[in-house]
Amino acid sequence: MVEGLVEVAPGWVVVAAVLLGLMALVGACVDGALTAHSDRRPLLAGAGKPIWETARLLRQRRRVLVASDPLLWRVGGAGLLVVALLMVVVVPLGRWTVADLSVGVAWFNAMDVMVWALVWLTGWGANSAHGLVGGHRFLAQALSYELPLMFALTAPAVAAGSLRVSDVVVAQQGLWFAVWMPVAFLVFCASVLAFSVWGPFSPAAGGDIAGGVLTELSSVDRFLVLAGRYALLAAGAAFAVPMFLGGGSGPFGPEWVWTFLKTVVLLAAFVYVRRLLPVVRPDRLVEAAWVIVLPVVLLQVLLVSLISLGGGL
Repeated sequence: MVEGLVEVAPGWVVVAAVLLGLMALVGACVDGALTAHSDRRPLLAGAGKPIWETARLLRQRRRVLVASDPLLWRVGGAGLLVVALLMVVVVPLGRWTVADLSVGVAWFNAMDVMVWALVWLTGWGANSAHGLVGGHRFLAQALSYELPLMFALTAPAVAAGSLRVSDVVVAQQGLWFAVWMPVAFLVFCASVLAFSVWGPFSPAAGGDIAGGVLTELSSVDRFLVLAGRYALLAAGAAFAVPMFLGGGSGPFGPEWVWTFLKTVVLLAAFVYVRRLLPVVRPDRLVEAAWVIVLPVVLLQVLLVSLISLGGGL
């Protein structure tokens, strides 16, 4: 465990939710600023767009579809924010954490699997052809990234000899895992984009199907799904810090400050990726993931296991 790590009271979950919301807002503002820059508009106007868009959506009247299932539809959308929060409760913020679970790494992976159901329910519950196609596209994509993600998370756990996130942080006192586990780190980052339905991994919300799972969403329902995507990006970036980037380690200052800084930098990189890479078709992603990515990440785990057996770096 991290020396002096303290589990805070359950009431601090509210604080964790606020911090996650702020990080999601940062991601949305960065996205707006990048869009404004590409359109040659003032950066401040772009950065403020998420706030005005939120106000517009909260004032908008909800769209009601014939024979839709409002309960499933809304559980799917609102659940993304809940899952993002459950992901970050095991992330140490300096010497504090909400829950220092002995199976923290597996916990994060289990929360990711919950996203499968939530995105699919968002598409299914609307009773819309475009939404249903988007939901099934996400399931196909999930089958592609899930196994590589599992093994990418296995690599740091093997090196640390523990599934406890704080133990993984301690194991990086000499060298960050991202340095000598680059494949696992890159696969993890790609998987965060995938379960956030973001960038090259967003065919579930593709323009060729009129927005897919987002097609029929309006008002607060649309806001929750859009906010949930940013929150998942933020949660993934936050989890990468203790798993691959040394946690709160830094040359000076409090550990929690370095955890925030690393999270913000990685979150900005996730947001920017959408402008670098085109959307990947699910069928091509399956082939690449199973034929190329999975064997490579398995070799990474094997290398880490051999180094760990030999006494480490």
